[in-house]
Amino acid sequence: MKGLSVDLQLVLPELREPMRRAQVSAPRWLVRIAVRLLRVPTSNAVRVTNERTGSTRIRVYQPTSAHSGAALLWIHGGGLLFGDAKQDEALCLSTAEQLGIVIVSANYRFAPEHPFPAAHDDVLTAWYWLLAHAKELRVDPERIAIGGESAGAGLAAGLVQRIHDEGEAAPCGQWLFAPMLDDRTAARRELDALQHFVWDNEANREGWSGYLGTAPGAATAPPYSVPGRRIDVSGLPPAFITWGDIELFAEEDRAYADALRDAGVPVTTDVVTGAPHGFENWARDAPSAKALVKRAQEWLRTVTAPA
Repeated sequence: MKGLSVDLQLVLPELREPMRRAQVSAPRWLVRIAVRLLRVPTSNAVRVTNERTGSTRIRVYQPTSAHSGAALLWIHGGGLLFGDAKQDEALCLSTAEQLGIVIVSANYRFAPEHPFPAAHDDVLTAWYWLLAHAKELRVDPERIAIGGESAGAGLAAGLVQRIHDEGEAAPCGQWLFAPMLDDRTAARRELDALQHFVWDNEANREGWSGYLGTAPGAATAPPYSVPGRRIDVSGLPPAFITWGDIELFAEEDRAYADALRDAGVPVTTDVVTGAPHGFENWARDAPSAKALVKRAQEWLRTVTAPA
């Protein structure tokens, strides 16, 4: 991540100061340590436990009072290079409490040390763990959604595709915040000059190159590694996709939403004007971020409701 360079007038005024604080310029190893050491909020209405399935670490959020019987598999962001389930603690606590749903938040291995399919296999393992423990968690297997933010949302989209193809118990919806969907964006060198806030195309190229183990934009990519390349998206579950209009992923997110809609998949899009990438996380106290999360949670409430 780099310093500010784009005209601040494009950014919502309420996001400008939080954005300054969100800009990070540090070695990847230091970012990884810092994220793991994050101080996290707490809630008396949600019990948080840490579990492990094989080599995959997961964080489980269980409402202590109201319990809807639904669940969400959540996948954190970090450009496929860093991150931790704890970075989304506020969103997971809020969502579990407001909707009365169980949330399983998955950690996964990072590129470039662990290229595809490592992270993909890790989140698939978390999905199977959730299904295997649905009864003891008091979760209806037919009312589980899959979601994530940024790279995590891209992993979520790829996971939904794989589950669909394998004919297993399908998620009831996909909840995608600013998803990182298409490596071909990283191959577009003309986007480098725009230096998008928070996550620019040079960082994007680093993430995709490490994950794919090759330069982005090749003629083909392994199945499920690049969700935005999938040709046939028919039959996938309903989707909520949100992004900011000034972020790097705006074009690829819009293209994926259009492809889903054209294939007959119910899609709700929520485009926030003047919002840089991931603002609902690093500026979560801003009115625009709170409003987006509320709209997203209402969609999730509806899609996970009993049939």
